[in-house]
Amino acid sequence: MLVKASALVLFTILSVLLLEKSKSKWIQTILNWFPAILFAYVIPAVVTHSFNIDLSKVELHSWSKDYIIPFAILMVMSALSFKQLRIIGLRPIILFAIGSLAIAVLAPIILLVFNLFTPEFNTFLIDDENWKGLVPIVGSWIGGSTSQLVLKELVECPEGLFLTILVLDNILVNIWTILMFQLIKKSDWLNNYFGITDKVPDFVKDEKEFNTFSVKSVSVTLFFSILIIIGFNFLIDSFLWKIIVFSILGLIIGNFVPKWNHALVLKLGGLSIICIMAILGLKLNFNNLSMPFNLVLFVIIWLISHFIIMMIAAKKMKLHMAWVPIASMANLGGISTAPAVTAAYNKEWMPHAILLAILSMVSGTFWGMLTMYLFGLF
Repeated sequence: MLVKASALVLFTILSVLLLEKSKSKWIQTILNWFPAILFAYVIPAVVTHSFNIDLSKVELHSWSKDYIIPFAILMVMSALSFKQLRIIGLRPIILFAIGSLAIAVLAPIILLVFNLFTPEFNTFLIDDENWKGLVPIVGSWIGGSTSQLVLKELVECPEGLFLTILVLDNILVNIWTILMFQLIKKSDWLNNYFGITDKVPDFVKDEKEFNTFSVKSVSVTLFFSILIIIGFNFLIDSFLWKIIVFSILGLIIGNFVPKWNHALVLKLGGLSIICIMAILGLKLNFNNLSMPFNLVLFVIIWLISHFIIMMIAAKKMKLHMAWVPIASMANLGGISTAPAVTAAYNKEWMPHAILLAILSMVSGTFWGMLTMYLFGLF
């Protein structure tokens, strides 16, 4: 199974790279609606579904978590300069925080609104205690699987309900990822529509000089990268701490190591993101589609409301509309999909998506506890 999974991932990566370089008009038309990097997520799922192969438990997933994701984080973050952070400012972080707050408080608020018209949802969620499944959703959307499992235990969510939530969450996040890939491609149009003139300058000045890089800069970059990945990966067990440490180290070496090749690490980071998406695609399952209608409807309204609030906030702050899907995916998609969605618009923005995703991982449990408290008031 490992050989099959590896071959499928390699095939997917090559396919995506070929699609990105294709000059064919009909392929470019498809990519305008379905970005090339998203094929990295879908191709493995289509193959496993078509041939009924289960690759969800192959060792590649643990390798991705232990090595590929940390490598991608290190590469992307080392392309980020402190100057970039000053240029971007606080507004994207404020937008992200608004998105997190909306996720945490909207579920109880939506239930209150529904109660004005029908007691059906109150009976379903409160009386039948199905609200206990919504709390782990907050943890999953904002903090990831760790926060989700912590909140499941805190709220004492029944196993049967939790399984339903896992399936629903997986389906909706997959659909949302596809929608955000498409939306971020329309960012410039949205800016024009809303009269937003927010611009972000080119960050990686040496990107165009990539073909003329020196052997010394490449050697220094690769040597430090491999040394850090191998050394710190064995010293740190926690995935969250790995992400934080590699992000900090990336910032340090990218700003203070002489001859650091920012264009190279940006390209390696982009390639790593494609690989991570392909491995995630091995887990994507199209079969689990049975859901209670009330629960599905409630969560969809919840998700769309979160997005509308973020759109309004971005418009009020006159913030570039690309930050809406980026901040939303940092909340809902996390450390893997947020930079992938960002890369569909501008690869140089990937470090900022990772920073927001780290904030999401750190704060997810807190927001879930707030949701739990608000539902407890009922």
